[in-house]
Amino acid sequence: MQKIKPGNLQYILRGKVIIATLFACCFVQLSFAQLRDNLNLPNHDNKRYYFGIVLGYNTSHYNITHSNYFLQQDSIQAINGLNSGRIHLGIMANLQLSPRWDLRFYPLNLIFSEKRFQYDLKYPDNGDNALVKTQKVESIVMSWPLQVRLKSDRIHNFRVYTLAGVKFDYDLASNSGTSNSDNLVKVNKTDFGVEAGIGFQFFSKYVIVSPEIKISKGLRNVHVKDPNFKYSNVIDKMNSSMILFSLHFEGGGN
Repeated sequence: MQKIKPGNLQYILRGKVIIATLFACCFVQLSFAQLRDNLNLPNHDNKRYYFGIVLGYNTSHYNITHSNYFLQQDSIQAINGLNSGRIHLGIMANLQLSPRWDLRFYPLNLIFSEKRFQYDLKYPDNGDNALVKTQKVESIVMSWPLQVRLKSDRIHNFRVYTLAGVKFDYDLASNSGTSNSDNLVKVNKTDFGVEAGIGFQFFSKYVIVSPEIKISKGLRNVHVKDPNFKYSNVIDKMNSSMILFSLHFEGGGN
């Protein structure tokens, strides 16, 4: 049976998310007329808790710190972490602590990402004339964020909010245990970090649609050093950085 590669799975899911996002945008546009006419979901703020579905797109890269060996050698002139985009999807649980404060947790949050490295070389590798070498590190991350959300007063069928929190990540596609020389850099399976963002709630007749933008920063050095890889020796630390654009569909709960 043919094995499905993470990259192929990402492309399949990306198409589905794009279609769902376009549908959601049309849904929000059609709901704007209702925002001025009727008070939708008037009892929503009385719910102790509720749930939601999250669909989105993210861009990510690694912030790279050079090692001492980088200054001692002259074959690698520069290392750059390049941005690349993928999708994410999940399930959200929201606990309303007060009219202004919420506690949010994601029991299921799957983030597809791709980090790219670009090496500028002074001398090409043996059998290769290229002076620029690129590596792609694909990740399928199970992320568990815990966030505190501060909400504004509800203005008819609209509200704005800010959020901040912490997260723990586990990379299902980590290459940390591989010995394949094609892997120029190896990445640890686990990471933890902080997040902050802003979002908007639009109350329609049956569901709340919440577009949100969030910045996520990894605090752990996820670089797994391997003395056998010269492209790994020139790196001391790698910290993940990600911007997430999400659509939350919220509603069900008590």
